[in-house]
Amino acid sequence: MTSTDFPYTDALRQRFTDHLTRFERQVHGTPDDGLKHAAVTMTLIDDGTGQTAFILTRRTPRLSSHAGQKALPGGRVDAGESATQAGLRELSEEINLHLGEDAVLGLLDDYPTRSGYVITPMVIWAGKGATMSPNPDEVAKIMIIPLADLIRPDSPEFITIPESDRPVLRVLFGDDQVNAPTAVVIYQFAEVVMAGRDIRVDHLEQPVFAWK
Repeated sequence: MTSTDFPYTDALRQRFTDHLTRFERQVHGTPDDGLKHAAVTMTLIDDGTGQTAFILTRRTPRLSSHAGQKALPGGRVDAGESATQAGLRELSEEINLHLGEDAVLGLLDDYPTRSGYVITPMVIWAGKGATMSPNPDEVAKIMIIPLADLIRPDSPEFITIPESDRPVLRVLFGDDQVNAPTAVVIYQFAEVVMAGRDIRVDHLEQPVFAWK
């Protein structure tokens, strides 16, 4: 296997699981802290060529918040739900991908956002033959991003802004890009799960347009 080769195999699933199992993730917030809690999913699928990819969506322009933006499938954790349950529910609601908790490989660090959310990222292995379709009320497009696209010397970018002393994170893939907070999850996934390097991300900033 080369540094840009990520075959969708049981061996890769086990390697990613091992990295997550030994990773001691950071937790932010409690159920009673008044913060809004959300879950997002890094869902791994076969890209159609035998290589591993993850699912990114473009939100519909009709939504009341973050309309038209690229985002990982996910959403708010409802009362009585765990983050894992919420993430799997959102996968089902947004892209009609129906999976059980046995598909969850593990969790990454919670990330507090400027808009008052604490996001819990999940890593999910959808399995061969996974099918999906966008819910037109929420998702304009399902984007399949090969993991190999995350291995490039010019990404991630750390950008200085006058509004904060924290660096803004941007991740590049193909001829596209995504900003924090989505970029934070993708970046930590690439470091912890793909490369086996433990890094933290709660010090990384979001662009000003995402503060609300």
